[in-house]
Amino acid sequence: MTSQAARYAERVVVAGAGHAGVEVAASLRAGGFAGAITLVDNDGDHPYQRPPLSKDFVAKLGAPLPLRAGKFFADSNIVLRDGTAIREIDRGARKVVLQDGGVLGYSTLVLATGARCRPLDVPGADLRGVHQLRTLRDARTLRELLPRAHSVVIVGGGFVGLEFAAAVRGRGLAVTVLEAGDLPLARALTPAMARHLVAAHLSMGTDLRCNETVTSMTGTPAGEVTAVVGSSGTSYAADLVLVGIGVAPRDELARAAGLPVDNGVLVDERLRTPDPAIYAAGDCARFRDPASGEQLRLESVQNATDHGRHIAAAILGSDDAYAELPLFWSNQGALRLQVAGLSGAATRTVVTGDPDRFSVLCFRDDRLIAVESLNSPGDHVAARRLLAAGTAPSLARASQDGFSLKQYAQNLRS
Repeated sequence: MTSQAARYAERVVVAGAGHAGVEVAASLRAGGFAGAITLVDNDGDHPYQRPPLSKDFVAKLGAPLPLRAGKFFADSNIVLRDGTAIREIDRGARKVVLQDGGVLGYSTLVLATGARCRPLDVPGADLRGVHQLRTLRDARTLRELLPRAHSVVIVGGGFVGLEFAAAVRGRGLAVTVLEAGDLPLARALTPAMARHLVAAHLSMGTDLRCNETVTSMTGTPAGEVTAVVGSSGTSYAADLVLVGIGVAPRDELARAAGLPVDNGVLVDERLRTPDPAIYAAGDCARFRDPASGEQLRLESVQNATDHGRHIAAAILGSDDAYAELPLFWSNQGALRLQVAGLSGAATRTVVTGDPDRFSVLCFRDDRLIAVESLNSPGDHVAARRLLAAGTAPSLARASQDGFSLKQYAQNLRS
């Protein structure tokens, strides 16, 4: 069989039609892949963008943004098997069995199964009015309920919780956020940025309670939630509760197939499992960070998209290791947070800019490893370029009075 004929005979099956899965398919076609591509997803809705669900979609009317235009999949000869999921992987025969009984053979299988919301295991968590937010179906339900709500309690001060809090406050509703830790977003952001966001939410009118876990929820005899009880003994009135205490990777399919799993599907520097015919991407994949050498599982749209693009290139013949810079963004009311790199290993930070438009430069010893920018897109663009090129400023240079990351990058280019 010639290489061209072999290329037509290849069959790529992708488990999941979120950001990572759709990017695999789209990038394969853009790269000239001529074989069969099938996306399998049980969401039930046309592939859509997830970030607006906790922001714009619940804040105002409007249709969800599709990942690709309606005709894209048909025009690109990409089969979308929606409303079902892969039940079993037969690695020896290189085929998958679907929940609806269908069987698909593959030459390459991509696991882009994403993650699921972690449940809150307390008495009353099953009352009506207690919700999670992960899918378009979840977002539609919340948007339908908000006009009738009076008091909203959000369990968890992560990105989804605070984004939802800002959207709800924008509708004039009373909002209480219960955070188990000392500071919301402490695991994702520097203390300087996290504290600024907390102050901003307090100024919006959000009642933010830290070091407060949930012990139970109470409701009416008919089963409607009426209050959330915290570890302090305080009862917070609520007719709508959002539980946002993190997600867990959907890695059961890989585990059942005998692939290594540890808080996600373990993959190498090329995003490939020990089975050379199977890759993993996005929220379900735990991969080697090229900067630190540590195994990471990142929950961000940019990471999912970059993974999808990289895996498509690998299927098309590239042998490059994955080396994309981690990027993240979050809109919380009028606040736009943009992050380049990972700040967890930082030993020193430098804050530059104005009180409402600033950046936190994160250094590990004398090396810039991440930049968090609030309402400062110019700094974010500069950070992405400098971190990717390895031309970032030293700690001493960044610590000088009046230092501007954007200006520093512009000077390097002139």
